Amino acid sequence: MADPARAAKLAQRIKVVVAEALGRKVKDPRLEGITVTDARVTNDLQHATIYYTVFGDQAIQADAAKGLEKAKGVLRQEVGRNVTVRLTPTLEFVADQIPVVASNLEDLLRAAKKRDAEVAALAENAKHAGDADPYKSDIPADVEIDEDDFDEEDIDLTDDEDLDEDANK
Repeated sequence: MADPARAAKLAQRIKVVVAEALGRKVKDPRLEGITVTDARVTNDLQHATIYYTVFGDQAIQADAAKGLEKAKGVLRQEVGRNVTVRLTPTLEFVADQIPVVASNLEDLLRAAKKRDAEVAALAENAKHAGDADPYKSDIPADVEIDEDDFDEEDIDLTDDEDLDEDANK
């Protein structure tokens, strides 16, 4: 097993080599609009997964996938020449879904911003449903309540308990 740091460095090198080879070596017109976004290498350095994006409709993306499958041997040969490892890793090409996910996320953010603007417009002309001070009291502010004002008859005793003021019940 190789070091994960070494695998990461190798993946970055493979990413650069494949991107350059797509521009220089491979003359397939189906591969013109491909952008290599990422590469991952297993820890044993035997397999490399290369992520790519192609802008366009489904037909263009399908053509690009077929072109990459056809050019896989040339690209692996180029990786073998430019990377110093004992065995050249096998290449697997995977369409990267990040642009699709980013587009969906932007749509969701746009919709949320629109809803926030609608709520802000409604809140601008809104009035409170109740009083301005819901905690106001009916007792005038100048009247003080003294605990001696309460009589023992006002207190409901349960279970025939006697009121014992000294026991602090």
